[in-house]
Amino acid sequence: MLNRSVYLLIFALYLLGGCQAEEASKKPNILVILADDMGYSDLGCYGGEIQTPNLDRLAANGLRFTQFYNAARCCPTRASLLTGLYPHQAGVGSMVYNNNGGGYQGYLNRESVTLAEALKTAGYQTLMSGKWHVGHAKGQWPTDRGFDHFYGINIHVDSYFKVLENCEVYLDGEEVIPATADPVNDLHPEKEWYTTDVFTDHALKFLNEADQEKPFFMYLAYNAPHFPLEAPDEDIAKYQGKYLKGWDKMREEKMLRMKELGILPADEVLSPSGNSTWDTIALEDQKELDFRRAIYAAQIDRMDQNIGRVIQQLENSGQLDNTLILFLSDNGCSAETGMYGMNWGKYRMDNYQEWRKESGWSISQGQAWANLSNTPYRMYKKFTFEGGTSTPLIVHWPAAIPEKGALRRNVGHIIDIMPTLCEVAGVEYPDTYEGHQIQSNPGKSLLPLFTGTERGGHEAIFWEHQGSKAVRQDPWKLVALHQGEWELYNIEDDRIESNNLVEKYPEVADGLKALYEQWARDVDVRDWPLDKKD
Repeated sequence: MLNRSVYLLIFALYLLGGCQAEEASKKPNILVILADDMGYSDLGCYGGEIQTPNLDRLAANGLRFTQFYNAARCCPTRASLLTGLYPHQAGVGSMVYNNNGGGYQGYLNRESVTLAEALKTAGYQTLMSGKWHVGHAKGQWPTDRGFDHFYGINIHVDSYFKVLENCEVYLDGEEVIPATADPVNDLHPEKEWYTTDVFTDHALKFLNEADQEKPFFMYLAYNAPHFPLEAPDEDIAKYQGKYLKGWDKMREEKMLRMKELGILPADEVLSPSGNSTWDTIALEDQKELDFRRAIYAAQIDRMDQNIGRVIQQLENSGQLDNTLILFLSDNGCSAETGMYGMNWGKYRMDNYQEWRKESGWSISQGQAWANLSNTPYRMYKKFTFEGGTSTPLIVHWPAAIPEKGALRRNVGHIIDIMPTLCEVAGVEYPDTYEGHQIQSNPGKSLLPLFTGTERGGHEAIFWEHQGSKAVRQDPWKLVALHQGEWELYNIEDDRIESNNLVEKYPEVADGLKALYEQWARDVDVRDWPLDKKD
């Protein structure tokens, strides 16, 4: 028998081009699943209390990364995930609602190439269902950026039971569902419209209709569990009452589970919560808070059920083993808005039927429960502290991952997805595409980590979003809030960012600051709030 090192060498040679003459059908399928506003430790396989058996199954038969990072918010993360560039390089340094030019034009620029565009050159069918949110004007849609088929919404999706105005549903570049309070799922008109279900329905349809002789790349971008809190009643019922013990105790219990799973080191401690103390809250309000969190949990539960449907279809078609699946979240859990969430005191259990389908900025779980979702880390979505930028990353690929259920503690960033998928597909990242010069990809392939070998690390990785900023180099992280002072942490010893070492190691801070400032100049980071650039 071949020993393990020889096997890995042969496998690497195959992926690096030794068998590029093989038919396209030999290439692996690729499925990237993105959650929206889900915390680092919400999943069961990361220590969470929410039932996620399907994602847990992928983790048990694949890999979990413990130090993987996103870009702290939805639009920048999506831009970076899709292009392999830092968000500003792709034109989405902030959000998509204003064009401030350059790094802040608000849609993917043509100096970037998308995963769909790159993988098409290797014969991949490119499919997408869900939330786009990296350019909503005509000419900026998924079908303009390499996707053969797209079903979903080109902008934000702040609803589950209806279609909001200016958030119409499109199929392959044509509007198919206008804004309406009563949308109908044309694939299952007998069922209540619920975005998580509908996006999955169309993803399955695309897979059913795909050419079985060619590999596919599917990007499935859910809006769950982004606010508003809206979920099927039967899923909410699973969780109602389970949160009455409160966030203080539940953070501690989750911390223990995370240590038992190996997600956290045994000596890790909790970051200060900054929350109201649960036992000081009136019982009536505790019940209302339990209800809000139950809906949030139900949104993740429902997403996991739908991911299970996709897994089942791949299994039934014999494609699961040779499909590379990646699951991650676009940012840390959202603290919007306030300690207990939007419209606290207005939307309650006794008037639930009145706001069940209101959508928009109607109701959220707020800061306190978001702190549970981001256990044990500090801060939330939009901020460049660990709670805002840390994502779970599950990688499942039975045909190529020999070590099942393993953890990877290597530092990674969403800019690494592009070089990983290019290497897996046998694609050379382009210098030009359709007459446009393409920026160099700053990421590093994760593929060596799939087989348990080492890879070269990043010299440094960077973040900036609306004035919040950070740079990490090896164990050191320099981070600041908008208009705040720089703070320095040794992340290997203090990932909860509790011991600011900026005064103790000023030379380290100065070196990291210089790296950040050079990067910021290179990618067109500007002061926040923005002044339009000429």
